[in-house]
Formats: sequence, C-alpha cells, structure tokens
Amino acid sequence: MITPPGLCPTLVGSEMFNSRMYQVAHPSTNSVIKRFIDIVGSIVGLLILSIVFLPIAIAIKLDSPGPIFYTQARCGLQGKPFKIRKFRSMVANADALKSKVKNEAKGLIFKNENDPRVTRVGNFLRKTSLDELPQFWNVFKGEMSLVGTRPPTLDEVAQYKEHHWRRLDVKPGITGLWQVSGRSSVKDFEEVVTLDLNYQKNWHHLYDLYLILKTIEVVVLRKGAY
Repeated sequence: MITPPGLCPTLVGSEMFNSRMYQVAHPSTNSVIKRFIDIVGSIVGLLILSIVFLPIAIAIKLDSPGPIFYTQARCGLQGKPFKIRKFRSMVANADALKSKVKNEAKGLIFKNENDPRVTRVGNFLRKTSLDELPQFWNVFKGEMSLVGTRPPTLDEVAQYKEHHWRRLDVKPGITGLWQVSGRSSVKDFEEVVTLDLNYQKNWHHLYDLYLILKTIEVVVLRKGAY
C-alpha cells in the first residue's frame, strides 16, 4: 500500500483512524490565541537556545562521540508526521542498544531510571530539560504547541488501541499535564493517555498558561526528570 502524503505510515489502512478522519477538530487546533502564545513562547525559547547552544554543543562533543542533535520521526496532529530534534543525551548508537536495556514502564512507553545509554552531559541536560530546547523550532513552525500531549513515536502508534487514538486530536506539546504530574516518574502508558485526554477535556487558554507556569516550577525544582 502506498502511503498518502501527510500521514504517518503506521496510520495508513487503519480502520480506527479512517473512522475518525471526519470528526470535528478539537477547538485548541483552530485557536488564534493559542497559536499566538505558541509563537511568542517559541521565539523566547529560540532566543534561549541561541545563547546556550554553543556551550551545550561543545559539552556534548567532548563528552561523547556523535552528532549534537538526536532526530526522530513522530506522529503529530491527526497523524501528520514530523521530525523532532533534541540535544543528544545518549550515546550515538542508543537505538541499537535499546533492546538490551530493561523497560521499567508499563505499556507503549519506554523508561529506565538508570539507563546506561545516557551520557554524563545527557543526564544534566535531561534533569534541566535543556535537551528539549530545539523543539521550540517545531512549535514556531506549527508542528507542535507549547502545551499539548506527549508526541508519540511511529512504533508506539502502530500498537494503538481504539481509545489511544484520541491523543492525536490535538497538537503534541513540549509540555502538558503529564509533564507537571510527574514527568519521567509516570511509568504507565494508560496513565499518560488519561492525563492527555483530561487536558483535552479541560483545555482553555488560561489552563495552558497555568501548565506553562507549573512546568517552569517543575523544571527549576527538577521534579521527576531523568
């Protein structure tokens, strides 16, 4: 089967996805105010990135051989694929070594509190969330939002059950309800889904601002990050 332009390959031919194609979009996806907040926030984030880029890039290179960025394909709003970039926090061949690391999470997510693939600099970047800074470019382009749901990988989406698909009804976010509710300490995928759907249910511009402020608090205090 040939993949139609603009869809993640894992969605093509999915009966569940096809049955949802013509549903009314979530109001957040058409909000001018939310998009304005995203643009302003992404510009601020990109300015911070421009300041810290050089020292972070040098630290990554000195600490571990390999590229500065880690690039990965994700599924976004309504299954539209896009690529995210993070500062590399693991060894260069981390994906090849994944099968050798124990998954401490339950369901369609992968987490290991003491993942041996994480570098020394990477550990610091993760705890401070500095590895996420390049994603502000995705927000600026409109592929992501400041606040949304955790952006799923293609292999995760390939295993989705019916209720999981609703996560794709909003743009993925740099932060979200899952981020302020434990971050990496949330190890059950169904709990992540519940948090994502609760965000959609309770969405409002002021709620977004509240979650942004809570995220700043979580990052500063380094709660639940590894």
